[in-house]
Amino acid sequence: MTATLPRVLPSPDGKPATPPGAAESFRAFAHDLAAGRRPWTAEAAQFVADLFDQLAADWDTTRATGRDDPLRDAVTRGGPMPQGPCLELGSGTGISTPALTAVFPQVISVDLSMRMLQQAHGRSSWRVRADASRLPLADACVAAIVAIDMLLFPAETARVLAPGGVLLWINQLGSDGPLHLPAATVAAALPGTWQATESEAGWGSWAALRRIR
Repeated sequence: MTATLPRVLPSPDGKPATPPGAAESFRAFAHDLAAGRRPWTAEAAQFVADLFDQLAADWDTTRATGRDDPLRDAVTRGGPMPQGPCLELGSGTGISTPALTAVFPQVISVDLSMRMLQQAHGRSSWRVRADASRLPLADACVAAIVAIDMLLFPAETARVLAPGGVLLWINQLGSDGPLHLPAATVAAALPGTWQATESEAGWGSWAALRRIR
């Protein structure tokens, strides 16, 4: 079940354009991976790590500015937020981490790129280099998972999220983003039955998903 909230944060001018061919290829891969139609391989993980290592130094100025509306809207209207540790998947340079530490008592920032995590020094107190398909975390240990422009690993996401927890699925450029997955697609891929609340904000979109059985 998905409930759609009306937009309250308008989409400003200047939305970044993504190269059509590359974006479509990445979106197809993201859909296939989430649905289990394509495996996540060591080669794919290395490709992603290398790509974001190369982008890390200039990320904040070239790729991450002006994109925080979906996250701000999600934590405001997608609540109430559970109190407990928050797992930030694909945390990158930590540009979104301060907004999460204002909401959750502890934020664990996880990324596949070591250089991205190094750039996050001073923004995140808990930084872990890890593959989101094999998280070094115990079962049901986090109250919230925040995934910003991430690939979805359904079984692992459901494994570490505690009962009553929330998954915030953020697409900073909405359906134009290279890894965009709609809320209904995310809910269908996750094991069990999930309820989602979604909306658009700024250039992007967000969904708050909770497992109901």
